[in-house]
Amino acid sequence: MPAALCYQGIRLRYCVVDKPETVREQVRFTRDQLKRFSGKTLPDLISHQVRLLFVGINPGLRSVAVQAHFAPRGNRFYPALFRAGITDHLIDASPGFAIADREYLLGRGIGITSLVERATASAAELTVDELVKGAHKLSRVVQEFSPQVVAVLGITAYRAAFDDRLAKLGKQSTPYPATELWVVPNPSGRNAHASLDRLAAAYGEAGRAAGIRAVSQARRRAHT
Repeated sequence: MPAALCYQGIRLRYCVVDKPETVREQVRFTRDQLKRFSGKTLPDLISHQVRLLFVGINPGLRSVAVQAHFAPRGNRFYPALFRAGITDHLIDASPGFAIADREYLLGRGIGITSLVERATASAAELTVDELVKGAHKLSRVVQEFSPQVVAVLGITAYRAAFDDRLAKLGKQSTPYPATELWVVPNPSGRNAHASLDRLAAAYGEAGRAAGIRAVSQARRRAHT
């Protein structure tokens, strides 16, 4: 299992796998091994350069195990960022963040946090009270880092956390003075009705609202 270094300071919060990129390997876990990460946490990937802050519901067990957001191979978060032109290459976080990928996201103004900090096998294990408390925690993060756009990944969790049962995907009325609030589809493979094209379109729209210029098709490179 790769070791991970976690940093938390005034301007940065993130974790990164402490291995050269040439020796990063796919880490496999048994179901019992993953269960040991239940309730553990994953630090935010964020800096004061952040313009677009993605907000997941809570970290999954594998993400905490390798200390990288959206680590499961079946999660479509990074493929959607790539298709939207938010990144110029397809990031593979399944073995943990590569140093270059972590720096690239931060440099592009991308941040990642979660409404609820504790890891679970499924977001269905969370309570409404946890989600509501997560919205209050998010307000503190927004106050500290001042992103242009906050994009919550999932309408069901948003409705519970922000007590807005009638909310629909897209731009919301915002409680933050200088930050737009959006809700975009969750990239989990379990959210089967949201295609990759739909995810990319929604993420790209939020990215444009945050002032992140899309990478042209010609400049994108395939992940190998």
